[in-house]
Amino acid sequence: MYAKASPFDSIRDLIAKMPRASEESRLAARARQAQLTKPRGSLGRLEDIVAFLAAWQGKPEPTIDRPLVAVFAGNHGVTAKGVSAYPASVTRAMVENFAAGGAAINQICGAYGIGLKVFDLALDIPTRDITEEPAMEPAAAAATFAYGMEAIAGGVDLLCLGEMGIGNTTVAAAIYHGLYGGAPADWVGRGAGVDDSGFLRKIAAVEAAVTRHRAHLADPLELMRRLGGREIAAIAGAILAARIERVPVILDGFVVCAAAAILHALDPTALDHCLAGHVSAEGAHRDVLRRLGKEPLLDLGLRLGEGSGAALAVAIAQAALACHKGMATFAEANVADKIVE
Repeated sequence: MYAKASPFDSIRDLIAKMPRASEESRLAARARQAQLTKPRGSLGRLEDIVAFLAAWQGKPEPTIDRPLVAVFAGNHGVTAKGVSAYPASVTRAMVENFAAGGAAINQICGAYGIGLKVFDLALDIPTRDITEEPAMEPAAAAATFAYGMEAIAGGVDLLCLGEMGIGNTTVAAAIYHGLYGGAPADWVGRGAGVDDSGFLRKIAAVEAAVTRHRAHLADPLELMRRLGGREIAAIAGAILAARIERVPVILDGFVVCAAAAILHALDPTALDHCLAGHVSAEGAHRDVLRRLGKEPLLDLGLRLGEGSGAALAVAIAQAALACHKGMATFAEANVADKIVE
């Protein structure tokens, strides 16, 4: 008798077929670095970033010609429990602000020549309240995951991921509690500035959601559809699509990393093509990054979302690549390499 097919089977198949980094390209980038007019290893993590880009793009001379910030916006039924300082209508207002060029992410992208796409994930139809029922049906969750995979359509050589959604730090905290255990309060932060009573409601909502769905949380994809939101599923899809197409990824903050954590739970190597752009001031993000094995490039006290921290990290990657490509070698500068060992 054949087992019943799951809407998530194709996702599992893709994860099983994920390409690996090109060690040949990584070594070629390292070889050039050894010939540049500087003490060996003196550019520290800048050198690591270039080697990372080379390995995952699969070319000795990596590029950042078409960087993109993809922001996924979703609304959540759990906001009915009073877990946010703002109403769900703010999500729509912010998406319109992105379109008008008035948000922080617009300014950061403009400053560094980064493309920006914003994805409206059925904002007028919030996911269901996770304290009472699963956020999404399996087919809807799989379809949203597949929709997120389209983020890299059109050609991208570096993908930054961001989100917007009132209530989504509650959803992210529930995902972390479901994946990692501990107490609900270990994972809950203030989000967009919730007050003390709202903070307690947020903790209670995370506890209620995980308790209700606990029997089904051993499968990370089932956890995603029960506790997550559409932006979580779409971001996870974008991360996996980038891996399949050898596009390096820069992760943003607390919510984006909840999507990443689902893939990491499926396969600990699933995030090898990802960098952590920054560590957020929100909740337990630092602990999450430790669990994901990621050292953030920036620590600026940000908790904005929108992909802001990831986009700022692009500037670091651009500088790293400029040094790699533009610096003279010892031979070109007629400098004896022994002098700068």
